[in-house]
Amino acid sequence: MRRQVSTLVALISTAIVASFVIPLLLLVSSLAADRGMAVAGQQANSVAMLVAGLNRDVRLPELLSPALASSPAATSVVLADGTVLGVAWPDFGTDPGYRRARGGEAFSTRDDQGGHVFVPVLVDGGVAVIRSSVTPDQLNQGVPLAWTSIIALGLLLSGVAVFVADRAARAVSRPLQDVAATAHRLREGDLAARAPMAGPPETVELGSALNGLAERVGEVLEAERDSVRGLAHRLRTPVTALRLQAEQLADDDLAQLVSQLQVAIDRVVTEARRPLREDLPVGCDAREVTATRIEYWRPLAEDQNRTLAVTLPDGPAPVALSALDLADVIDICIDNVFAHTPEGTGFAVSLEVVNGRLRLAVTDQGPGFAAAASGPRPGTSGLGLQLARRTIERAGGTVAMSAPGRSPAEVLIELPVAG
Repeated sequence: MRRQVSTLVALISTAIVASFVIPLLLLVSSLAADRGMAVAGQQANSVAMLVAGLNRDVRLPELLSPALASSPAATSVVLADGTVLGVAWPDFGTDPGYRRARGGEAFSTRDDQGGHVFVPVLVDGGVAVIRSSVTPDQLNQGVPLAWTSIIALGLLLSGVAVFVADRAARAVSRPLQDVAATAHRLREGDLAARAPMAGPPETVELGSALNGLAERVGEVLEAERDSVRGLAHRLRTPVTALRLQAEQLADDDLAQLVSQLQVAIDRVVTEARRPLREDLPVGCDAREVTATRIEYWRPLAEDQNRTLAVTLPDGPAPVALSALDLADVIDICIDNVFAHTPEGTGFAVSLEVVNGRLRLAVTDQGPGFAAAASGPRPGTSGLGLQLARRTIERAGGTVAMSAPGRSPAEVLIELPVAG
């Protein structure tokens, strides 16, 4: 739009300036020519007065000489007897202008050779003719400079008009560009983006409508997020308690069934939350998410007399993974500790950034993993850790588990730090 406005103003201003400049150029040229002809006419009339007054004086050639020499116009005087004074006029007898002036008519003409003024003088013995001529350069004297100045001024005025139009168009288009940039940020998932309330009233109204839409979308997503979180907590908490009780009964079959029930619930919750994930921004602060999940699990750890060591970086740790997905992974790792280690077993959660990669380690003092580094512990299908592995790998990260039987057992997650 800015370019279109500038182009339109440039065309309009150019047309307006041209409508004034072209007549002004013609006027300057006409004034210069009239000025040259006026000089020739003044010279011709002055000489005519001398000729009329000194016609009988034999010193007429001497008296005319200073007047003829000092004038910028080339002047010829043809006396009644055919004597030519001043500038030579060899073919005056055949010149139509001479014949016309000889008949008693005073006039002026212009041709390729310049401008000419003819003045007849009635004297004793006939008619004397005075012709004053100026060259084309004299008729155009000062015109090139004046034209150059006028054209330069016209271009300057057009440039100023375009510059002012560009500033005005920018003042209009910049708020629109800001609103468009906000819309792109919202499309990419940045629900905190808001359009600035600046610019013309129409742009302010557009930005206000976009901000209202963003707030409404945020409210809807927040409501869905709370609903899904409540569903996850309502399902996982009793199932975890049921699994712990089943393990205390030393009934492996019952514990296996409860573990499978928990895996199924995890799958249902994950699928229920997937549309929400796809609408949220892909990225979060891993430090903040980790701290939040630790505080969630801390009361249960204190209830079971488990020591909990936490190591977090001082600053933010951005990763290209949604907060919900990362929270799921952390919950799976911590829940794995509660489910498969005796009460009183301590564990640690460490988060650090090393060489541009985020390292999240969950370590416990339990008996370690059973069959293989990727295999489940006794009494579980291990599908929870498999879900966590798939989530991390989709984000470009890796999941590593300590060797079978090694204590302390460790789940190490690495993710690239987002820009």
